[in-house]
Amino acid sequence: MIYFDAHCDTVFEIMEREENLYSNSCHIDIKRSKALPFRHVQFFAAFISPSAGHAYALKKAVQLIDKLMEQIQIYEDDMMLCCNYNQICQALEKNKIAALLSIEGGEALQGDLASLRTFYRLGVRSICLTWNHRNEIADGVADASSNGGLTPFGKRVVKEMNSLGMIIDVSHLSEKGFWDVVYESEQPFMASHSNAKAICSHQRNLTDMQLKAIAEKDGVVGINFYPSFLNHSGEADVDDIIRHIEHMAEVMGCDHIGIGADFDGIEKTPKGISGIQDIEEVFDRLAKLNYKEEDIHKIAGGNFLELIKKVLK
Repeated sequence: MIYFDAHCDTVFEIMEREENLYSNSCHIDIKRSKALPFRHVQFFAAFISPSAGHAYALKKAVQLIDKLMEQIQIYEDDMMLCCNYNQICQALEKNKIAALLSIEGGEALQGDLASLRTFYRLGVRSICLTWNHRNEIADGVADASSNGGLTPFGKRVVKEMNSLGMIIDVSHLSEKGFWDVVYESEQPFMASHSNAKAICSHQRNLTDMQLKAIAEKDGVVGINFYPSFLNHSGEADVDDIIRHIEHMAEVMGCDHIGIGADFDGIEKTPKGISGIQDIEEVFDRLAKLNYKEEDIHKIAGGNFLELIKKVLK
């Protein structure tokens, strides 16, 4: 089985804590990944925190990308930067973590398609168009009351990402922006770390109509492990994760569900899952619920791998 996690903020965290990717106090490190009973594919996000300030968004993205490249070079026997499906297969055959690079927050582009193309050349293969707030591309979920969607520049970004072969990520995007992406994108896209609003009505979660639209576009939704996105109590466990998976399976089918745990982007995790070392708990629970092995493998990583095949060039 292959485990594919579509979103983590570990690079941001190791920079903040002055740690490394091999062994650290974060949710993900190489040592724990290599101890798992399955191979690991990971999208590492360059998170553009609002604290960086808009004027320094591009600079922050470059610093985070550089940090990941540095770590991959240091631990080249354990990790490999991958830009397409074939490279992922090569990494896994060599028993290395297949690392993919994304940007969380399209403000890193600073309104210029040249930045997008340059990030692509650096290895970036997905962009979460917004974080919670408005940027040059679109409104985020925290600005949804304005009913703003993709800007004219945002529509050009979608078209250019389609052309380059990059995966559009609609997590954090306003609902109007989401439907604009559905209309504008000719390629499948993902919500890398979002849950079902029918189970937990947080603004970051997706309605059933949105889930169905992603499935119709042949995209994938990654289940987020943040307790506040799983239920309204502030505390969560593996059962809450399973509730979201089961609802999405009913609405979308098992071909469009994955994992986007948001490790190191969340200050709290569900009980029983303190980091990547515990991820097998989710798949064991699905097996106990008599999910077919084929479907468990799809949710664990197969669906995101299929998305990679379809979109990345």
